[in-house]
Amino acid sequence: MSLRLYDTSRGEVRDFEPLHPGRAGVYVCGATPQGAPHLGHVRAQVAFDVLRRWLEARGLAVTYVRNVTDIDDKILTKAAEAGVEWWAHAYRFEREFTAAYDALGILPATVEPRATGHVPEMVELVRRLVEAGHAYAAEDGSGDVYFDVRSWPSYGELTRQRLDDMEAATDADPRGKRDPRDFALWKGAKPSEPASASWPTPWGRGRPGWHLECSAMAGRYLGAEFDIHGGGLDLRFPHHENEQAQSRAAGDGFARYWLHNGWLTMAGEKMSKSLGNVLGVPRLLEHHRGVVLRYYLVSGHYRSHLEWSEKSLEEAAAAFSRLEGFLRRALERLGDVEVSAVVEGGDLGEDFVAAMDDDLATPAALAVLHDDARAGNAALAAGDDAALRSRAARVRAGLAVLGLDPLSAQWAGGAGARGASEGLRAALDVLVVGRLEERARARAERDFAAADAIRDGLKAAGIVIEDTGAGPKWSLEDEQ
Repeated sequence: MSLRLYDTSRGEVRDFEPLHPGRAGVYVCGATPQGAPHLGHVRAQVAFDVLRRWLEARGLAVTYVRNVTDIDDKILTKAAEAGVEWWAHAYRFEREFTAAYDALGILPATVEPRATGHVPEMVELVRRLVEAGHAYAAEDGSGDVYFDVRSWPSYGELTRQRLDDMEAATDADPRGKRDPRDFALWKGAKPSEPASASWPTPWGRGRPGWHLECSAMAGRYLGAEFDIHGGGLDLRFPHHENEQAQSRAAGDGFARYWLHNGWLTMAGEKMSKSLGNVLGVPRLLEHHRGVVLRYYLVSGHYRSHLEWSEKSLEEAAAAFSRLEGFLRRALERLGDVEVSAVVEGGDLGEDFVAAMDDDLATPAALAVLHDDARAGNAALAAGDDAALRSRAARVRAGLAVLGLDPLSAQWAGGAGARGASEGLRAALDVLVVGRLEERARARAERDFAAADAIRDGLKAAGIVIEDTGAGPKWSLEDEQ
């Protein structure tokens, strides 16, 4: 396999060799459902959804694990503030995350384990670490159990840091620790917290630490060693560093490759609830098609920081519309545009495959598809159906790999009410864009009467046209 991926633990792009031929195990950090999902959360899931789809397109059977951290400090705090049970609070927002994933075409995980369903595995992992001399119970009787970072000489290897150069987190509780940089594996129950948020262990009642959860769940479903661990760049330290340290200290090989996606930013700042600069997915979906949001996220390389702006989204909508319009015109001419044979036969095109094999270079891959669409449009105009079919099949197959196939059930109306809405919007977009192209030609020929007639006809149908620097933009009157 010629696929090469940037492994952040090595700091370099290297060949991907699966642990088991023909199979790949992938673990991705999922939601901590303390509140509603924003586009920054979804960016990570879209990035690793593309990875999964490409691994499958390259012939691998993928076991894809995406966890839900359904108990942590913030969930307990926010549930108390809202006056609801912590588990009800977590479940409410877990469902919102799932809806956001579905709306952006993110495939369901092979398994999506919740932290609260895997406490026995976590207790067992703590026991192994204590017995190996890498963890200890706090001497103050609090029930806390800590990982002893000085007992593990390789601590810091994932992020290439020296322990002596690290500082303890400013909000870390130093009580009961041998070293202020030791991190909690297990948190003893507190009188201020609900009794339902604790489980019995040999060290007293309590609940799992954040880092422990992922190690235990990855081991449960992928084994002691697996291929790829993914997550946002902000998770490298301390979360992923601590995951790796505790897993390897317990004797597990853990992840062989580490992949991290860049942030979605606004005005140069990472999108996060704490900064208050979030774009809620449900609100965005009221005004934008899910497939356009996905195209926007895929249009940047997964490792780059992607700056949000309405103009960028408009450009993404226009770019996707060109590909979608080409495929719908090809479908009208040919009657069918088959995709499965192209993917299964590996006939995705040398340039597209090279781009995706180069650390999932989706911007380059999309550029290839736009070139194919232009060639396909030329074939359509020339009446060359054979060339049209070849180009259309390749464009559709490439978009399917990226989760963007406009003729799929997800986007063409076969996915329930939201899918039907997407499909109707997509069909309307193709029609409107066609009329706008006619209007642009009329204006270029200085036939302003014809151009105005097109605009007025669209307005009569409830479609408002706004001429912008990036080109004409349309919307429905009831969206104004």
